[in-house]
Amino acid sequence: MPTLNETPRSDRLHIGFFGKRNAGKSTLINAFAKQQISIVSDVAGTTTDPVFKSMEIAGIGACVLIDTAGFDDIGELGKIRVEKTKKAAEKTDVAVILFSDSDIKKELEWFEYFKKRGTSVLLVISKADTMSGDEISQISSEVKKATGKEPLVISAENESITERFKENLIRLIPEDFGSRSITGNLVGDSDLVLLVMPQDIQAPKGRLILPQVQTIRDLLDKKCVVMSCTTDRLDKTLNALAYPPKLIITDSQVFKTVYEKKPKESMLTSYSTLFAGYKGDLEYYIKSAEAVEMLTEKSKVLIAEACTHAPLAEDIGREKIPRMLRKKVGEGLKIDVVGGSDFPDDLTEYDLIIQCGACMFNRKYVMSRIDRAKAQGVPMSNYGVIIAYLNNILDKISY
Repeated sequence: MPTLNETPRSDRLHIGFFGKRNAGKSTLINAFAKQQISIVSDVAGTTTDPVFKSMEIAGIGACVLIDTAGFDDIGELGKIRVEKTKKAAEKTDVAVILFSDSDIKKELEWFEYFKKRGTSVLLVISKADTMSGDEISQISSEVKKATGKEPLVISAENESITERFKENLIRLIPEDFGSRSITGNLVGDSDLVLLVMPQDIQAPKGRLILPQVQTIRDLLDKKCVVMSCTTDRLDKTLNALAYPPKLIITDSQVFKTVYEKKPKESMLTSYSTLFAGYKGDLEYYIKSAEAVEMLTEKSKVLIAEACTHAPLAEDIGREKIPRMLRKKVGEGLKIDVVGGSDFPDDLTEYDLIIQCGACMFNRKYVMSRIDRAKAQGVPMSNYGVIIAYLNNILDKISY
């Protein structure tokens, strides 16, 4: 669990390295990071699962470097590795594609993949120290003709060229990266904000859950006055305040309880609803919530958790939301639950998808899920939005 002075992985710039086996991805990452992050070997296919390394790099800041398996891997295991490389690609904010020989068909396919996703791409001719000038010129010419971009020619053994690589990478960082705020325009300097934080068994003893930590940091950065309490102390806390809070942020599970007790002057929202806008497409989530009215006992719902914790008693995604849905629709409603990066490619068997707040995922990955749902015509919502909808207060929360 990150502390307040650490940047969670989900908020870091994700830089992914992609290329064939033995294209020099791991070597370049190690040279760029100036430390041994990935195992380097002349044996093709040394990197099997994607390697995620959180770093602080001058000029870039907090980032995650992603080393991936070669996208030309073969065999049954190779197919699995390529699928994991594709999963890593969905999380990538800036992609580095390495060209290591004259056969550039695969690399161009991946360039088109990232281009369609709106992902910034840096094209690199790697292992330049092992190629002749004619080979480099031929590859460079073909790459520029196909992409309209001049590839960067580098050798990871040359430190000055590695610096050029970083300079080119910095230019590709999305301009709005890191500028998003969890609480948006809801509050500002000196506003009083009350956080209602029920400490259930999902919050380990002595710690807060990540959305609470990140929201507190966001509010402190805005110079807000921040108060907090647990649900059972809400009345006492409100009575102790000199004036009503401008905003109350609560856990989705106690939405209804807090709504009934809040001062009429105070706006109300939830951590999950805030993260819906911070990480995903809140308008789409709200529109998709209406799909609940179309559900029947023959319908099928997918609940997607970002965390991979073992199921707990009264778990919000595995117990509480399913119970609320079945109370409204009927006990026959079929509900599947997936955790972590497990998310089906084919979503058409589902009538509704409900994503958690996704504090463990970066925005790029959450948006890739939303785009997939939209492309397949499946409505997709969010824990906080769905709970507010089922409690008939979705139109009364702020976002």
